Amino acid sequence: MKTALVTGANKSIGFEVVRQLAQKGIFVYLGSRNLKNGLEAVNTLKAEGINNVEAIELDITNDESVKNARTEIGEKTEVLDILINNAGIYGGYPQEALNAAIDQFKATYEANVFGVVRVTQTFIDLLKKSSEPRIVNVSSSQGSMTLHSDPSYKYYDYKGAVYLSSKSAMNMYTVVLAYELKNTSFKVNAVCPGFTKTDFNGHRGTGTLEDAGKRIVKYALIDKDGPTGKFFSEENNPETGEIPW
Repeated sequence: MKTALVTGANKSIGFEVVRQLAQKGIFVYLGSRNLKNGLEAVNTLKAEGINNVEAIELDITNDESVKNARTEIGEKTEVLDILINNAGIYGGYPQEALNAAIDQFKATYEANVFGVVRVTQTFIDLLKKSSEPRIVNVSSSQGSMTLHSDPSYKYYDYKGAVYLSSKSAMNMYTVVLAYELKNTSFKVNAVCPGFTKTDFNGHRGTGTLEDAGKRIVKYALIDKDGPTGKFFSEENNPETGEIPW
């Protein structure tokens, strides 16, 4: 049975990703900053008849928490096949380039960038033992510098210096990570789940959790001929999914 770790998975899109992966027969470690919330999420899935899940306390902004999670998972499995870096924050308001506070940038980058780096580096040894390792960094089309410099882009007027720049930075990390692993069996991609109705955006989104989950799971399960080092947003490009960085 393949194994997966999903961060920030006790609710919303991360929770749906766990559900869909587990339904496909994968054993999923459900990462949650608060273990109580993670256990409640697991109980919800078990009530649905999904038993191949386990809650792991994992605060991606805390070195010790990530190391402890690695130790705990390492005691249960020698191999991790899938890592989905889903956890992240929006960063609060204001988000204007001239008004956002430095502390906002620090807190947002700690989660959206450094957290992804921290988790990836900590679990890479388990991933390297997989025959088909996959890393999906959950991004946003809002982090595309190309799209946001195009006045015809449908979200052109929805700017935010803090959140958008953090996703752009994470995207570059994805590019470099995929490059460094290009001669291996790894597939590393950034995936936008779409403008989904969640707590993250005050339920202003238009997409469903099911569709968001499918978009992420798709790239977690791509075969050996699948893409790597790419940026996908099926909401913005329904035909091929790929969008510019």
